[in-house]
Amino acid sequence: MGLEVLENLTAAYIEPGGGEAVRYSELAGKELICIDQGIRLGVVDHTDLIINLRSGEVESIVIPYGHRWFRPKLIVVPWRGIRKIGRDLIIVDLTTAKDYAEVMKKIEERPRRFPFIYP
Repeated sequence: MGLEVLENLTAAYIEPGGGEAVRYSELAGKELICIDQGIRLGVVDHTDLIINLRSGEVESIVIPYGHRWFRPKLIVVPWRGIRKIGRDLIIVDLTTAKDYAEVMKKIEERPRRFPFIYP
């Protein structure tokens, strides 16, 4: 309940796996790497976050991945799928990834507790 996709965040605090808190802007420019295949998924600058408005926690990170005609496919990786945040890159476990359309459908189906936030 209370999930929203927030784009272009620059000052939100996030806490991966209960570790120390970092600013979202400090993650800017870091490469996203798949832990299983070792492939580059993109850069944090091109991602979005799904944040639980009730708890204030980051639920997932939305990553544009691959190419689907002229637009990349969007995948949603739960925050538990972030394995390690290093100085230059972030290691992501794609086995935890979900399809963006399915996740957004579930979010839209949930009752809205904060109607003033939504358009």
